[in-house]
Amino acid sequence: MHSWNLDDMPDLSGRTAVVTGANSGIGAVTALALARSGARTLLACRDPERGRRALEAVRRAAPRSDARLVRLDLADLASVAEAADTVAKEADGCLDLLVNNAGVMALPLLRTADGFEMQFGTNHLGHFALTLRLLPVLGVTGPARVVTLSSLGHRIGRIDLGNLDAARGYSKWGAYAQSKLANLLFTAELDRRARASGRDLLALAAHPGLAATELGQAGPLLSGRKWAAKLERASRLYTQPASAGALPTLYAATLPDAPGGSYYGPRHLGETRGAPGPARRSGRARDRNMARALWEESARLTGLDADPV
Repeated sequence: MHSWNLDDMPDLSGRTAVVTGANSGIGAVTALALARSGARTLLACRDPERGRRALEAVRRAAPRSDARLVRLDLADLASVAEAADTVAKEADGCLDLLVNNAGVMALPLLRTADGFEMQFGTNHLGHFALTLRLLPVLGVTGPARVVTLSSLGHRIGRIDLGNLDAARGYSKWGAYAQSKLANLLFTAELDRRARASGRDLLALAAHPGLAATELGQAGPLLSGRKWAAKLERASRLYTQPASAGALPTLYAATLPDAPGGSYYGPRHLGETRGAPGPARRSGRARDRNMARALWEESARLTGLDADPV
């Protein structure tokens, strides 16, 4: 059976894509692959200096590409609003692909600029707000896709609508799993709403398996445990590189016949590594009632219209 790889990506000339967290890891690989395939690629990054270096790297590797930088801090809804306005302008009013890639993992209890628990606020609410603000320009002249990254960790996740702000206790891994479960519920509800409205928009999700990125180092460093960050770096001996971890995202973003609502990940060793293919959702990730409830609550928390278009 043929294993899908970067050589199978279609020509994306004339298309415009946004990748959040494009300054490193899977986001950087994704942005570069899209740029090399001809897409106008907007790198949405929190840190201006790291974003600038990532942009220069894309331009060096793909000198004919149209790559641009957008400032985006998903932990600040004001920044999300500004970034959405910038994207709409840079995309000339028509966006074809949004890759909700950025994320944080296993942090100590921290708050976003708007007071949300950091992992839920960044991984889910920031991307929720960005997507809703970009809906008016997604697929204006043709089909569009929104690809959101989840994780194998979603399988232990539970949504507690009454404690999304972690006011009644906090577990760093529980909060991470909840945010990744929220990513899948968001994808399912976005796809349902897009179909119901007749929009030419597909919502899909992906996960990287076990990939060697910087994601796992932030939590230990913020907790003052440098030894744990070093241990996480050592774990790269049994993980796949970011270049492989990005394949499910690119598969979801470009596979011609991908059905809306699909979820993709590595095919081998319990979905931890290998070529991309269909991934398994937990039962809670298939809960349609929770998907609707989470959508409505997310709209309330972010102050956005639940049905913007």
